[in-house]
Amino acid sequence: MDLVIKNCRLIDKIGEFYIKIENGKITDISKNPLKASNTVDIKNNYILPGFIDPHVHFRDPGLTQKEDFKTGSMSAANGGFATVIDMPNTLPKTNTYKALKEKITLANEKSAVNFELQAGHSSLDEMERMMELKPVSFKVFMDLESDEGLEEIFSNLGTLKENTDYNGLVAVHCEKKSIVEDETSRLQEKEENEAIDYSYARPAISEDESVAQAIELAGENNLRLHICHLSSSKSLSLAKNASKTQPVSWEFTPHHLLLDNSAYNTYGTFIKTNPPLREKQDSITVNDLDETSIIGTDHAPHTLEDKTKGVWASSPGIPNLETVVPLLLTEINRGNIDLNIIPKILSENAAKVYGLENKGEIAIGKDADFTVIDLKREGKFNIEEFETKAEYSPFDGWSYIGMPVMTIVNGKTVIDKL
Repeated sequence: MDLVIKNCRLIDKIGEFYIKIENGKITDISKNPLKASNTVDIKNNYILPGFIDPHVHFRDPGLTQKEDFKTGSMSAANGGFATVIDMPNTLPKTNTYKALKEKITLANEKSAVNFELQAGHSSLDEMERMMELKPVSFKVFMDLESDEGLEEIFSNLGTLKENTDYNGLVAVHCEKKSIVEDETSRLQEKEENEAIDYSYARPAISEDESVAQAIELAGENNLRLHICHLSSSKSLSLAKNASKTQPVSWEFTPHHLLLDNSAYNTYGTFIKTNPPLREKQDSITVNDLDETSIIGTDHAPHTLEDKTKGVWASSPGIPNLETVVPLLLTEINRGNIDLNIIPKILSENAAKVYGLENKGEIAIGKDADFTVIDLKREGKFNIEEFETKAEYSPFDGWSYIGMPVMTIVNGKTVIDKL
């Protein structure tokens, strides 16, 4: 099957282009007309390498009332993402050979986009067996482990790297368990709690200390470190300094970039997430985005019942796949972000960190994954029009300027809103 996409604008080039695709690969890029059995006209909109979200929770298996691989992957495609990386905290956890193999099977059956899977850590023998299935990395929730437990986990991952073809990439959720436990206990003693108390129960210092610990443990065990949903300005400084001497990368979520913890006063427990929104003086902002950044949505849907059980019992997580790209394009239209960094922060950089060699770039021989954006399309988010099972979003009703209008995965159009 062959296809030509015509009237393409490329971010870094002048003029209009034709892109030819054969068998899911890019075979030609030219200003001169190209022919194929099928043609798609994208009407002089920008075409970018298919967006990659390195951090989603599709809740499949075991929690499919919240999301499953079919609805989650359609949500991804609707938001402009051609590839997702799913997290291991499902039921059962994806930390055994059996669980990982079963998740690969169900994702192959259901997914509308490309996918990779992160594995959870377990015994060294089990992790060695999981390597046969090629998980893209291992995920460590540092907020669930003691210091002694973390030392053992990182040591085992270092040994795994020596003994197998494991690439040494460990993705970490950085919050220090002891600080979270102490602060949560202290705040629960109040007569009455407000939603914002959750942000004080998991303060920025818990992330900062955990990031410093992760950097140290990764260095000691010769591992590549990827910090998920980095939310503290001090943690960002720690990560940047460490990256000068060891392989350290990080990702930002849209909610941490655009909101601070005052949003709890508006959205209540619907905005509850881990790590929580930060106090303004501790927050990252869109001004922290540069060409080295990575966007990871931490798409983490729940049912409305899950989100309305009070300050402490409500589930943490926000659905983000269908809002993040318009939010970023709106910031471009406001002059706060340079359009030139979009292919890097939404595709190229994640492809490099996670070793997705055929993705992240529009070039001959690469996978035919594309995201088409209309920079001028305006509207308001309406959660009822989304593909996700989630029925809530802090961005519901927000106005946007700019929208992903087509998602092409391996040469096949999955979403077309042109």
